[in-house]
Amino acid sequence: MMQIAILGFGVVGSGTAEVLTENKKRIEAHCGEEVSVKYILDLREFPEHPLGDRVVHDMEIILRDPEVVLVAEMMGGSHPAYEFTRRALEAGKHVVTSNKEVVASFGVELLELARANRVSYLFEASVGGGIPIIRPLQTDLASNEILSISGILNGTTNFILTKMKQEGAEFADALKVAQANGYAEANPAADVEGLDAARKIVILAALAFGVLIDPKTIPVEGITGITGEHTALADKLGGAVKLIGHTERIGDKVYAAVSPYFVPASNPISHVDDVFNGILVDANMLGRALFYGAGAGKLPTASAVVADIIDILSHRAEERKLPAWKSAKKEELADPADYACRRVYLFEGCPKCAAKAKVAFGTEECSFVCDGKFAVVTPVMRAKDAEAALAASGLDAVLMLPVLD
Repeated sequence: MMQIAILGFGVVGSGTAEVLTENKKRIEAHCGEEVSVKYILDLREFPEHPLGDRVVHDMEIILRDPEVVLVAEMMGGSHPAYEFTRRALEAGKHVVTSNKEVVASFGVELLELARANRVSYLFEASVGGGIPIIRPLQTDLASNEILSISGILNGTTNFILTKMKQEGAEFADALKVAQANGYAEANPAADVEGLDAARKIVILAALAFGVLIDPKTIPVEGITGITGEHTALADKLGGAVKLIGHTERIGDKVYAAVSPYFVPASNPISHVDDVFNGILVDANMLGRALFYGAGAGKLPTASAVVADIIDILSHRAEERKLPAWKSAKKEELADPADYACRRVYLFEGCPKCAAKAKVAFGTEECSFVCDGKFAVVTPVMRAKDAEAALAASGLDAVLMLPVLD
């Protein structure tokens, strides 16, 4: 019997226990022997839960127990999750986690610590919930050079934007619906301001390009400034507004950012709605591949946690090659002004203004979307060149959205 400990018995922690219980025979078949939860670390008691007698309140009990070979951390937040993860690795215990905040902030250190202690640190559930994305990037796409990764990485914001598009709702009203359905927290800032997606895109950037960027240093714009008019505009132009985390190489430097994008209907990401996530990987040999599914939720995320548990416990005799990340230096990061893509600008004005905008941006893609407002779609151009063209037009843009082609 292989004994494990669960840190944090909230939504994902209790879901992990449920998956381990419900799929016990299948998991045992993969691992070669029974996997048992010996401890659950939480501040609370769970007297009504079948595993309520496993609850402890002191991490030292878990660290000192040689029978515990693996720790599943699902506490959320950086502290004390980081400290507990570090100590577990130092004690020679494998660690799996769904905690994107810890991976994004301390991944370089924790992976190095795992290597030094000949144990594993896996985090499939930290990005995309139950969608397999981290393991495919490390294994299935290992023969490819990753060109870019773009994704809807936050189900809450995608639900809100879907409501705004399909029902003509305004942001505040759609947010209330998301909160009523349990998709958004009482304080939704991490979701709607793009912070959650920022942590996830830097993890994907590290997997693709080998450098872990501090999520606090990348350009991040949430959806609080998106209105019903904006989503209606996108619909008229044949696409949708989506909050996108994007990373790519620009020359020999790495670019990562989060912002609302206009996504044309020709891009499969445009059709990922409600609380679902979609991650589009562009690789030099494979081309584009879409990873789609439930990006959050109790059992989808827990299934990814348990997949990591099975991966480790079924290969305990093998030494695992973990990602060799390094912390990104300032000179390794691309200037956001050099990011090139098409862009949609919304202006207020008359046909004469539209003509000026077309000349300034060098485009014929211009259409009046309603009385007194017109949209211009630029060619592919760097952000700084688009800003220069805007200045040359002498017009003030009501809205600008990059385009995810």
